[in-house]
Amino acid sequence: MKKNYFTTVLPVLFGFFIMAFADLVGISTSYIEQEFSIPATMSSLISVACFIWFLFLSVPTGFLMNKVGRKNMVLSSFAVTLVGLLLPLVAGNSFALMVVAFAFLGIGNTIIQVAMNPLVSDVVTGEKLTGTITIGQALKAFCSVVSPFIAAAFVGTALGWKWIFPIYAIVTLISALWLFVSPIENNKALVEGKNDFFGAFKILSDKYILMFFIGILVLVGADVGMGITFPKVMKERFDFPVEKATTFNSIYYLSRALCAFIGGVLLMKIKEHKFYNVSIVVALVGLLLMIFAKSQGLVIASVILFGLGYANLFSIVFALAMKRLPEKANEVSALLVTGIAGGAIFPPIFGMVSKTSQTGAVIALAILWIYVIALAIPVAKVAKK
Repeated sequence: MKKNYFTTVLPVLFGFFIMAFADLVGISTSYIEQEFSIPATMSSLISVACFIWFLFLSVPTGFLMNKVGRKNMVLSSFAVTLVGLLLPLVAGNSFALMVVAFAFLGIGNTIIQVAMNPLVSDVVTGEKLTGTITIGQALKAFCSVVSPFIAAAFVGTALGWKWIFPIYAIVTLISALWLFVSPIENNKALVEGKNDFFGAFKILSDKYILMFFIGILVLVGADVGMGITFPKVMKERFDFPVEKATTFNSIYYLSRALCAFIGGVLLMKIKEHKFYNVSIVVALVGLLLMIFAKSQGLVIASVILFGLGYANLFSIVFALAMKRLPEKANEVSALLVTGIAGGAIFPPIFGMVSKTSQTGAVIALAILWIYVIALAIPVAKVAKK
């Protein structure tokens, strides 16, 4: 039994660690701004390059997965990710090459986001699926927590903070080899019918699916925006060096991870819309507190509140969209993953409004949150059905 778990479940779960590499955008942006002496408006190209691919590749990835299989799709994501992790080592003083590196990371992340959960369902039984995915998400969160410290630990060395890329390249290679030799069957052609790219977007004619899709765009944009803005706030208000400021992101990701676990349990007993309503208020309080906070303690408390409030919103909106059109679950899933492109759409806006002060970016986040609050109405209507 242990051997079976080691050769099937664990290599799949470890893929969630690789999935977290997109969060490197948050810490890398601050280092890149300092290293290349560029403004926030230009450094936002990093997030655009990483997350724009979700807009174009999510649905085609779902179609391709039916032909090549889930295992092969995840393995291909590791290969693309590996390229993205190696490029910064030869980037030198080329900002353009760093942008290309994050483009590869984004393409790899798009593929793995679409293919990973279906692959999990191939190696665990139905009643264990939710718990297994939760463990995977915890591993993903752990990567986001430790990444800032890994980067900061190497500041002052020859390669500096960029050591995180070869370290994670080795991890990716190990994960790829582990999955490759696993006896997991490469399931393919699991979805019957014609693959219609434009047809997948026709479900946006359902007003609730449209509102949930926009909700995913906004939620991911807010998440990436917070990952980029929080260390900059600490640097601006309290004069922390970049390597110290970026480690504060671990607080944000840790608060999200803890509340995701708690929320997973509570959502089995509490209706989604009630949990959603409490969450959006907690997150809003965190945003408002961050705008006015003058002490380190209050700023840290504000991001913890936002993390606690944010933690389960993505999964709630995702689950309710599936509940809305259960007969088109595959199309809904691929479409909502497309919404992760919000990580490319909104950060440039935050960069533009933060030219004079990072408080402007936090205010922009708070304004963006108005849509998440308004989404409470369709959330309640679908949850009660």
